[in-house]
Amino acid sequence: MKYSNIAIIATAMIIVSFSMESCTKNTNETIAVSNPVKDTWTIIQDKILTPTCATSGCHASTIDPNYVQHNLLLTSATAYDNLINIISKNAAAKTAGLVRVKPGDYISSFLYQKIDCQTTSKYGALMPLGGTNLTLGQIEFIKQWIIKGAPKTGSVVDETILSNNAGCSQVFAPMQAPAAADGFQLAINAFTVSPNTEREVFVNRTTPNTSTVYVNKITMQGRPNSHHFVLYGFQSTTLLPPVNTLRDLYNSDASINITTFAQMQNHIFLGGGTDVNTTYTFPAGVALKVPPATALDLNAHYFNKQNINLTGENYINMYTVSQANVVKEAQSINFANYNFSIPANSRKTVTTNYTFNKAVTVITLTSHFHKLGEKFQIKILGGTRNGEVVYENTDWEHPIVINLATPILLKAGEGLTSVVTYNNTTNKLVNFGLTSEDEMNIIFGYYY
Repeated sequence: MKYSNIAIIATAMIIVSFSMESCTKNTNETIAVSNPVKDTWTIIQDKILTPTCATSGCHASTIDPNYVQHNLLLTSATAYDNLINIISKNAAAKTAGLVRVKPGDYISSFLYQKIDCQTTSKYGALMPLGGTNLTLGQIEFIKQWIIKGAPKTGSVVDETILSNNAGCSQVFAPMQAPAAADGFQLAINAFTVSPNTEREVFVNRTTPNTSTVYVNKITMQGRPNSHHFVLYGFQSTTLLPPVNTLRDLYNSDASINITTFAQMQNHIFLGGGTDVNTTYTFPAGVALKVPPATALDLNAHYFNKQNINLTGENYINMYTVSQANVVKEAQSINFANYNFSIPANSRKTVTTNYTFNKAVTVITLTSHFHKLGEKFQIKILGGTRNGEVVYENTDWEHPIVINLATPILLKAGEGLTSVVTYNNTTNKLVNFGLTSEDEMNIIFGYYY
């Protein structure tokens, strides 16, 4: 069969036209594929963790001041492996069975508990400490990532969630004081924390009771960005700080205020810790005896990494019971080694044994040492649990406080052992003493 020249030309033009359409379509498809969707984890790292958490002084380096407290780096090279199914150093979180991130379960994920300001935290200050709270979009994005299994690769959460820039806000309202018949309230009244600073303060308050009372429950409350809130008694009442006067631990040039520091060495721990919004109840039948007009030192520490003034403010309610309901009186543990020294430019571990002269039940433990201290361990001395480590702290500024879910039962002649490691980086011999250049070695706590 023969075709005319016109038919042949027309057919060729159709083929060329079809080929050009095909090329155009393929080119468009190539452009669309050139912009792949980012992994959800990469977005969390780049848009949330790196700019707000992995910052100097927080979670960026092992030399950050707070690293010894949390042992958590959140840089791009380390964050994922440091989060997934890793047990936190936070004592309350460990007791509750939380891990830093538990894939599929945001409620059991410590990370979520620390960033969601709308959840009443049981595990210390909201993060980022001293900084601006995460937005509702950022919090929800992390929550959904955890629910979807917290994968390292793959896009599992809609990125448009991050467009919700509303800040997660907390409304602070001072808790109501107990009725006079039920107890009393003490407070660190509102004070200013200047931009890009931290401030640690003390206030010596006198309890309002005119007769001896017995306290069986302590409830504490603090504003956001309060790193810790601690209640102290005094070993000696002859040299007390001025009453109702705000005392700073740090001078304006960030050096330690020697007067305030020396006053701290007269302390006996009575309650509190890094969770500023908490309640501690003594075991049934156990209470703390508080004589009339007792001097108590309230201590709070705040961080401000913002460019505006923040407010510090803390309250403590002490609830009382009738003496008739008190079977055992809570006693303070104050085991101190006053006779040790650390040679210049050396690391040394000091082990000290302390015993009770009667059978006791230990219910709370904490520690006290100064800036050369690297690790403070407490072990059980004697009995079937001899040598068991029941407490460990690596942060001299913010010692862990452990309220023992299972009290330690000790017989007469048994006790506790402190194992304290110091690293003396100075060129002089360091001994026990009251100044910031000296060292200490004390076990605090409660027993009955």
